[in-house]
Amino acid sequence: MKRMLCIAALLLTACQDQSTTAQGSAGDLVNQAVEAQGGAQALRALNRLELKGDARFWEPGQSQAAGGEARELGTATIEVTWDLAKGMARTTWNRDQQYPPPAVKLNYSETVLPTLGFVTDSTGSKPMSGIRVATHLRELERASPRLLLKAMDNPGEVSAMEPQQLGERTLPAVSYNDAGTTFVILFDPMTHLPAAIRTRDDDNMAGDSNFDLVLDGWTPAGAAEVARSLSYRINDVEVARVNYSAVTPNPIIAADAFAVPEAVMAAAKPPATGNVPYQWVLRRLFLTRLTDSDAIITPDGGALNLVELAPNVQHVQGGTANNLIVAFRDFLVVFDAPYGELQSRWVIDAAKAKYPGKPIRYIVLTHHHMDHAGGLRTYVADGATVVVPSETVEYFQKVISAPHTVVPDDLTKSPRTPVVYGVFENMTIKDDTTDLRLYNMSGASSATAERLGNPHVDGMLIGHVVGHKLIYVTDLISPRGAPIARSEATVAVGNTLREWDVEDTDLTFVGGHGGTVKQADMAAALAEN
Repeated sequence: MKRMLCIAALLLTACQDQSTTAQGSAGDLVNQAVEAQGGAQALRALNRLELKGDARFWEPGQSQAAGGEARELGTATIEVTWDLAKGMARTTWNRDQQYPPPAVKLNYSETVLPTLGFVTDSTGSKPMSGIRVATHLRELERASPRLLLKAMDNPGEVSAMEPQQLGERTLPAVSYNDAGTTFVILFDPMTHLPAAIRTRDDDNMAGDSNFDLVLDGWTPAGAAEVARSLSYRINDVEVARVNYSAVTPNPIIAADAFAVPEAVMAAAKPPATGNVPYQWVLRRLFLTRLTDSDAIITPDGGALNLVELAPNVQHVQGGTANNLIVAFRDFLVVFDAPYGELQSRWVIDAAKAKYPGKPIRYIVLTHHHMDHAGGLRTYVADGATVVVPSETVEYFQKVISAPHTVVPDDLTKSPRTPVVYGVFENMTIKDDTTDLRLYNMSGASSATAERLGNPHVDGMLIGHVVGHKLIYVTDLISPRGAPIARSEATVAVGNTLREWDVEDTDLTFVGGHGGTVKQADMAAALAEN
């Protein structure tokens, strides 16, 4: 018995020694990084920064080909006034946004305090949503030159980790819990400087993802060192890059630099404290398409709703993107899966309430872009067969199988392996009540003739509810009240209808964004070149 107790004691001591060694190793990495950044005293003296530079943005979820090269969105110049000590920053943007079309120039500033945030442009100042404030505060903390100083001052929040992969490099790392956010800090073993600051985020397409701020171009700021090159990457794919051409340490900041307008103060929202869709907020900001609302997919005060277009055909409107529900005698077909589980769950519940006893047999995805496909997995969990352009079958199989443990979804809780069916040219879903046809606007060649593609993506389905003369089309035509101008996109839709001998002259086009438009109101836009 004594021998067993002695062995147990020895094992416990060994474990304690290993834990102490690990903590020591983690602390050493942090301390070395602080020294490499100029030392604790220099970082404590760096209370303010003024930064000027340029930025570029990309979006993998808007690629031309599914899983292909990220689409370049645009460029910007940037000026930042940052009170590091008080956790406040004002960022002024002059953006040249090239995608999505039409190209546009935007000028605005974002001001963030620990308790609120607001956006100012030529129309005035408006409060940010709580999720936007929380996202900005997290990213300011990630990019702060004093993050490692905070970690050094709070050793109990620092833990040892296995080395982490960054591109082709394997780097030493520690985990730092910063007021509920876990930052994984990777270090350059040669310089001891932080190489990347990582969080584990939920991406609506890729699932559990590494979101990294990769730091480079270190330069003096007073006695401290700060990074001038900031590359933001999701799973090693760059989505934003900021390069600072001017770094001014401890500038004099005007007393009213962070003043909050009275109208903003009255309506200001505190930073959200849970269920923040960080990747959605960031990537929609990069795309300049964020609905700045804590409802995420609808504006403040708005809601999703069913709009009946014809007997047994419902258009889901009110969100960032739409669905179409087509009811057959015994089942339902739903088009598109915008955003994520939030909208998909609403649509599934609304469809089943509207048509009791009818399961959703097919979820049809017009194309692979994240704002129209991010909620796919919810339909898979509900038992639907997935119908996609043939070019995207493999991509969507990966989307369906991606782990979602950071934010567990319905498919994580109730796993299924669905059928994923690719439409090469066309497909018909039909019973004695409804005739639905799908056409792939693909540039791939068929056995008989060269196919006609579209400028938006490689592979795009449009839906034709034959009896009701409805055409569901996403992105290529977006009815929002203004006349639809002739473009390469509208001509592509017209070409596809001609290819499949859709000769009706009184069609109604139903948008994946916006509402509906009559063919008569856009005949010139559809005409052949």
